[in-house]
Amino acid sequence: MIDYISLEKYGKKISVLFVEDDENIVKEMGFLLGDIFDKVDIAIDGKDGLSKYNDYYKSNEEFYDLIITDIQMPNMNGIDLIKNIYKINPLQKVIVLSAYNEKDYLMELINVGISQFILKPIDYNTFLDVIFKISKEIYETKYKKDSKVSLFIKIDDELIWNKELKQLTYKEEILKLTKKELYLVELLLKYPEKTYSNEEIISYLWRDDFESQGDISNLKNIISRLRKKIPLLNIENIYGFGYRLTTKNYL
Repeated sequence: MIDYISLEKYGKKISVLFVEDDENIVKEMGFLLGDIFDKVDIAIDGKDGLSKYNDYYKSNEEFYDLIITDIQMPNMNGIDLIKNIYKINPLQKVIVLSAYNEKDYLMELINVGISQFILKPIDYNTFLDVIFKISKEIYETKYKKDSKVSLFIKIDDELIWNKELKQLTYKEEILKLTKKELYLVELLLKYPEKTYSNEEIISYLWRDDFESQGDISNLKNIISRLRKKIPLLNIENIYGFGYRLTTKNYL
């Protein structure tokens, strides 16, 4: 459940550039983003977005905290916009809005490092969940740089991952997992919400197997077994690309 009081606190400190050419989506999302964030600028395409991005830096001597962009737009698409922004600021936080039929674009975005995707038509509960997590991350990075990094990730209320010990516990009891199940959880929780491609996951899980190599069938079997073993482990399939694991927060 989203902590709306905290989200309101984070939003007052975060600047957002929303890049979208669809007027109806701009109207809907503009109102929603305006309710969350105090500073929201809107660009009508990638070219306009890049111009506003540079102008904002010149005026404020800092970059936007968050970019939310569509992929298919006139003049400059979302991929070229992101590539240009990364040349200026490689650490820029970006959320991509994507239609189901943009698989080729999504793979290219994964390759350049984008981990946050929201599929169209937009499910607003999912959108708010992603916004809350990335806003919390931005806020704590920007305003609490001296805070101690947590060793624990809260996947669900009683399901906890210990990053140092590489242990998954439920109700304080250590869960017994196979080596590859542990590898999978470890990888997906390195950057929660990031979408890892099937190739990345297979390479990671079979990295120390010199006599055998994994494939997509092996991976699906491991994920299916893990889902049955731990139903609270929300491993989400991004069709045609890979998987990601959603969490509640850091402890």
